[in-house]
Amino acid sequence: MRSEAVAAPIAQSRVADFVQLTKPRLNVLVIVTAAAGFYLGSRGSPDYARFACTVAGTALVASGASALNQVYERRVDGLMRRTRLRPLPDGRLRPAAAGRFAALLAVGGLLLLALGATPAAAGVALVTLLTYVWAYTPLKLRTSLATVVGAVPGALPPMIGWAGATGGLAIDAWLLFAIVFLWQMPHFLAIAWLYRDDYAAAGFPMLPVIEPDGRSTARQATAYAGALLPVSLAPAATGLTTEIYLAGALVLGSAFLWLCLRFARRRTHDDARRLFFGSITYLPLLWILMIATRA
Repeated sequence: MRSEAVAAPIAQSRVADFVQLTKPRLNVLVIVTAAAGFYLGSRGSPDYARFACTVAGTALVASGASALNQVYERRVDGLMRRTRLRPLPDGRLRPAAAGRFAALLAVGGLLLLALGATPAAAGVALVTLLTYVWAYTPLKLRTSLATVVGAVPGALPPMIGWAGATGGLAIDAWLLFAIVFLWQMPHFLAIAWLYRDDYAAAGFPMLPVIEPDGRSTARQATAYAGALLPVSLAPAATGLTTEIYLAGALVLGSAFLWLCLRFARRRTHDDARRLFFGSITYLPLLWILMIATRA
């Protein structure tokens, strides 16, 4: 009885470690944007079975990519305060076991998308996986431009959803990609500024690390937010949404740009924190507005 009582918490802890490899909080955004892309791409009543396969398959591929990322970065994760207690740098999981788990998730997700949704959705998901694991992840230790590269797989989930609903990619799917891509840059740059000391300790050449005065970081965040504003209005022009969306997107985009300008003016920790929280408020509200006003 005693051995069983001890074994249960150990098993639960091991399961929790494998779940942590998938970065569940981060992948909520992936799941939401894929679901939104599917809904926006659907005409009439959505195919709920295909919708479930699209969302579940996207979640599995994203989870596998996150786990492979942690396998690759286990050494540098151990150098940063906010990541050193992850299962791999802390020694609670072996890299080989984590790698097998990641591969199982990724392959299972791709098969689910190909068989339960559409081959096009599986194809976009495969591009997402490859660019995240074999382009963005190794580049993080080499160049600050890795942030731009990483924004590509981060912006593909709504296209997976669209392809899952339609079997192809239309101009509106590319607009959804552009919106998420441009949004990610101020979001990532705010995080990089907040954790620049951690990134420096681990050897990541993030923009706030190589240019510590923050001027370039602030300029780029503002430039991307400025580009995002007109792009975010485009779904109304293509007929995907109504004029109500146009007005709401204009208000949201202007507020997001104002947060970037405020950060650019003073470049303080508090301003970066406001920009970060503003970014994670802006995108869900924009998606809700887009879905509510779909033409």
